[in-house]
Amino acid sequence: MSFFQANYAVATLVAVLVSIAFQAWRSRSRPAVAAIESDLSTGLTEAAQRLSERLSNDFHGSVTVSNDRTSFKASMKAYWAQQECEVIPSCIVRPKDARELSTVIRVLKNEYDQRKVAFDGDAQDEGVFAIRSGGHSAVSGAASLKGGVVVDLSHFSEVTPSEDGKSVIIGTGARWGQVSRTLEKRGLAVVGGRNSDVGVGGLTLGGGLSFFSPRFGFVCNNIISYEVVLADGSIVTASAAEYPDLWRALKGGSNNFGIVTRFTARGFPCKGIWSGFLYMPPGQHQKVLSAFHDFLNRSEPSHNGTVFDNNAAGPMACFTYLQQINSRIISVNIVHTDPPPNNKSWPECWANSDFAKIWRFWGDVKIRSLTDATNQMNSMNPPGRRQEFGTTTVKNNLETLVAVHDAYNDAIATVRKIKGISWTLVLQPVLPSWATKDGPNLLGLDQDPNEPLVNVQFTVNWATSDDDSLVEETTRKAIEQIDRYAAAHGTSHRYRYLNYCGRWQKPFEGYGEENLRFMREVSRKYDPDGLFQKGCAGGFKLFGNGADA
Repeated sequence: MSFFQANYAVATLVAVLVSIAFQAWRSRSRPAVAAIESDLSTGLTEAAQRLSERLSNDFHGSVTVSNDRTSFKASMKAYWAQQECEVIPSCIVRPKDARELSTVIRVLKNEYDQRKVAFDGDAQDEGVFAIRSGGHSAVSGAASLKGGVVVDLSHFSEVTPSEDGKSVIIGTGARWGQVSRTLEKRGLAVVGGRNSDVGVGGLTLGGGLSFFSPRFGFVCNNIISYEVVLADGSIVTASAAEYPDLWRALKGGSNNFGIVTRFTARGFPCKGIWSGFLYMPPGQHQKVLSAFHDFLNRSEPSHNGTVFDNNAAGPMACFTYLQQINSRIISVNIVHTDPPPNNKSWPECWANSDFAKIWRFWGDVKIRSLTDATNQMNSMNPPGRRQEFGTTTVKNNLETLVAVHDAYNDAIATVRKIKGISWTLVLQPVLPSWATKDGPNLLGLDQDPNEPLVNVQFTVNWATSDDDSLVEETTRKAIEQIDRYAAAHGTSHRYRYLNYCGRWQKPFEGYGEENLRFMREVSRKYDPDGLFQKGCAGGFKLFGNGADA
């Protein structure tokens, strides 16, 4: 064996070991949930204690209080991010159906009104209740409220396709893995989440990115109707024909208008997808960025002379630094949603891309079920860790993508001090044409439908609460560094994908003034007293400074 061959073999072995460590790190088990205070009621305000007792009495069997330690602890473990598990409410209300939820909302509205009177026309800043669909948010307090009420929507978990398969009723408390497993029995799918553990409600109301977005647009573009419990407790169905303003506002409007209990989504045939990851050493980052840039330019049909395939989803390019092994790795997810059956070769659009030419440790791309694909995504960042998100949007400019990677790389000097941190930059397409499929929505992406955009996301997880502030500060500075570069070079964009925003960000400002004004008008119409603005904690609000965490 030559000297070159020996060194190449050693390098390859090291690379494989790093990749195995990367997979093991991603699949680590969940730590114990934070201890629940032995007597939480002693820390409650008089109003909070009174409300908890009333709910327990009025909705016996649907309310769990901290004294029921086993059930309460199990419910608190349902959150994805560890810091959310530590925001301990006074009680958890789990309505059995929309009618019971309606009554719960009337009780909460009455409490909200009483507190407004007690505080001279304004409710307490911390709110009265929070809403939990899937609980898959990186923002602490997004779906819980210390000393408050959590409305748990997990009973709303039905997945019922129509006889012809053209529509599917989906409960807001279902998770996307459950949805795909049910629909696969009928050879169906909907435009839905890419992570099996993500809840239906939160992702859909935030807009929703999907493997099927190149074909059908955002998840919210494919919702035929919403069943909603409004602030006064009334139950309505919002569609293009009934309550059309509410229907439109819910397409990216989050929890600002009511509690959505069920979505009716468009269904379509699906027998499986071609998907998986390519794993590459960090030295390939320039080639990955170039291949990413080139592929996005193929993703808009208006770009003449390039190969366009609206079944091609991604690429999702992930650049990860793992502190525990002091190593970096690149993983790229690529997808084709309509592959030829029993064909082991790459689909033409991917075979002709530069990704096929980049040297990699290995890849696991193959034809698989949609459930298998979403389970793989979930395994890349399972529950039980502290989590932080931050996001921005830039134009598909290669020099800007290099600057984005520089911001990720520059931050490693800081994050390597944080024990057990996984620091990941994710790049993925967000194409304006997706927002106009089946008519425009409110996301503010339809100004220039021929300009490919890049969603930039930092997804960070780590071990201990001592590092919470440093992680948020580092993530925020990295985003600000990217935004400064993009603004200076004319490659910035106002859109911020709500589901990837950190608590300090303001996604609704990126929708544009006209869209934000419309959403505020709809909020005042259906919730004139502001129950879902001030009484409902968590989420990004239409009135105020971003997220109420």
